Amino acid sequence: MPNVLKWLAIGACLVVVGLGLLFLAVRRGPVPYATLEARYAMPASRFMDLPGGLHLHYRDEGRSDAPVLVLVHGFADSTATWNSWIKALGADYRIISLDLPGHGLTRAPPNYVGGNLAYADLVATVTERLHAPRFVMAGNSMGGGVAWTFALRHPDRLKALILIDAAGWPRTGSNAKTALAFKLLRTGWGRWLLSQIDLKPIIAEGARKAFYDPSRVDAGLINRFADEARAPDHPQILMGMQSGAYFIATPERMAQIHAPTLVMHGEDDNVIPVAHGRQFASAIPGARLIIYPKVGHSPQMEIPEQSASDLKAFLKANGL
Repeated sequence: MPNVLKWLAIGACLVVVGLGLLFLAVRRGPVPYATLEARYAMPASRFMDLPGGLHLHYRDEGRSDAPVLVLVHGFADSTATWNSWIKALGADYRIISLDLPGHGLTRAPPNYVGGNLAYADLVATVTERLHAPRFVMAGNSMGGGVAWTFALRHPDRLKALILIDAAGWPRTGSNAKTALAFKLLRTGWGRWLLSQIDLKPIIAEGARKAFYDPSRVDAGLINRFADEARAPDHPQILMGMQSGAYFIATPERMAQIHAPTLVMHGEDDNVIPVAHGRQFASAIPGARLIIYPKVGHSPQMEIPEQSASDLKAFLKANGL
C-alpha cells in the first residue's frame, strides 16, 4: 500500500509539472502599443486624449460635408471591422469609427471599467469633440448594445439607429455552438486563463463559429484579434467588463426609442441568436428588420456590399 501511495504521489507531481510546463509554453506577454500601431494603424488613424488617461484611437473618413454615420464595433474587435462599409459608404457620408477602451489601438488605464453605459457616454464625448452634434449610429454585437444604450441616454443626438446582430437581451437556454472563448468568459478562472495565454487557437475557433462561411476567417484576421487582445491594458479591461454598468434590453426600455431604427441580423448567428434581432424589431416602435440567410454574426464583414446597400436605402428612405 505505501508503494501505491508513493507512485500516486509521483504521478500527481508529474501531472502538475506537465500542466505547468504546458502553461509556460502557451503563455504570452503583452504586445507594445508601438508595435500594434506599426502593424494596424491606417492612414486615417487619429488619436484623442481624454480625461481619465484615455488615449483614444478613431478614424474620421468620407465626405466632411455629408451626414455623419458613427460606427461602433463589437467585443474584442476594432474599427477594422468596418473597412468594407467605409469604402462602400464614404462617398455619401462622413464616417466616424472608434476603438472602445480595451480594444484596438486605444490606450486606457488597466482599471478602466467598460460597459454599455460608459461606452455610450464616451461616444457622446468623442462626437462632441469632433463637432458631430447629431448623427446616425450603427453598432455590431456589443457595439449594438452601446448604440441602443446611446439612443436611451442621448435621444436628442440620434438621427437613426442601426442594430447589427446587437447584444442586450438576456440569454435563455444554451447554444451548442457557443465558442470556447465565450464559455471561458463566464467564469473567473476562465477570464484569468484567457488573460495569460496565447489566444490564437481560441480566437480562430471563435471566429470560425461566428462566420457562416468559416473559410472567410484568414490568418490576418486571427493575428489582429490576438495581437490587439494582448495590448498592455486590454486583458484586464476585457476580463473586467463583467463588472461594468449595463442596461439590459427589455420591451419597456426599447419602447422608449423613437429614432428610425433598422435591425440587421444574420440568420445563422451562433453568438447572438436571430430571435434577439426579432425581439429588437418587435419592441422598438416602427423598426424595420432584415434577416440575412446564410450569414453569421458580422454582416458588415460577411456581406459588406449587400448590408451597406441596405443601410443606404434605409437612410435615404428616411431622408438621411
